Amino acid sequence: MEDISIHEIDLTLINEYFMDLERQGPGSTEETLRALGYIKNISDTSRIADLGCGTGAQTMILAQHTEASITAVDLSAGSIAKLDATARTLGVQHRVKGLVASIDDLPFEHDSLDLIWSEGAIANIGFEKGLIHWKEFLKKDGYVAITYESWFTDERPTEIEKWWTDAVPDISTIGDNVLTMQRAGYLPVAVFTLSESCWIDNYFIPQKARQESFLKKHAGNKTVEDLVAFMRREADLYSRYKQYYGYVFYIGKKI
Repeated sequence: MEDISIHEIDLTLINEYFMDLERQGPGSTEETLRALGYIKNISDTSRIADLGCGTGAQTMILAQHTEASITAVDLSAGSIAKLDATARTLGVQHRVKGLVASIDDLPFEHDSLDLIWSEGAIANIGFEKGLIHWKEFLKKDGYVAITYESWFTDERPTEIEKWWTDAVPDISTIGDNVLTMQRAGYLPVAVFTLSESCWIDNYFIPQKARQESFLKKHAGNKTVEDLVAFMRREADLYSRYKQYYGYVFYIGKKI
């Protein structure tokens, strides 16, 4: 059977599927804090934008480990509502505000942000395009910290290459992405791969129970069945080909 493309599945359905999961992509508290450790001079006057924030797992980590003001941006109104509720629960609602908007049509003023954060979202508009566009909103010496799907090797099996090229057409190697960051006007500060635990323990395993309940809730819905099949296929491919690809944190400074 031919693989289903993620681009063929309704975005509203994808948002519903992930809404009750802590994470909408691979990641962890440890990796977010590791990346944050490379960012200098964040204070109570700093402004951070978390782009493609989902329900805000990493947003809350940033809020709890900085005193900055954070605007969390996502297209899903449901995700933003959940993020705002979590901010109130944690008592950081005075510094963390959710905003329903597109990451390629941002409302910020030019040169107004100290840090742009984005875990797993830049692929939606393209790595190079996102870096160039977002740079407009950063102050000089401001930082960008993003995770992005990347090849670990120059060659890989056709099956996994086809899968990821369909999902992320401009997926490239770590070295190519560092060069792209440089050409976009950033000084690369740090680059590191996310651990396998970010994928397995924090992304794939929590989905298993969700898949069963989602199929039951939408019994007979072919699109839901396709979505669950896609997510199960992603997990299977990762178990077989994880040595060839993964998420990589790229941290750069605007120059």
